[in-house]
Amino acid sequence: MKDRIAPDVEELWDVFHAEVNMTSEELREWLLTEASGTDALPAEPDSGVPDLGRHVALILRKRKMDLTDEDAEVMRDVVARVQDLRANPPGRGAANEHWRHSLMDLGHDPLKPEPHNDE
Repeated sequence: MKDRIAPDVEELWDVFHAEVNMTSEELREWLLTEASGTDALPAEPDSGVPDLGRHVALILRKRKMDLTDEDAEVMRDVVARVQDLRANPPGRGAANEHWRHSLMDLGHDPLKPEPHNDE
């Protein structure tokens, strides 16, 4: 068991959870719906689900102290991808829908309200 978490992993954890605003269950349901190509879940769970999205859903279920080096790499990749996509939103129409779906595949729903800070 790890006694201490490295400061960079502490910071990564916070940034990751700020960028990934979907729960593991929301992400899993989204990925299964996307993989099926319909509104129904596929007969075989997780078939056709992107590995990156599946890994994000697994990370969301973990405690910070249980992260692996591979988890940290995935978190860095996801943060960079989400930030890049959010910095470059498209116009309206099909491009906007594709952009939103790309973000949701990573665990970020741009239509989900931002949490309120009551500080």
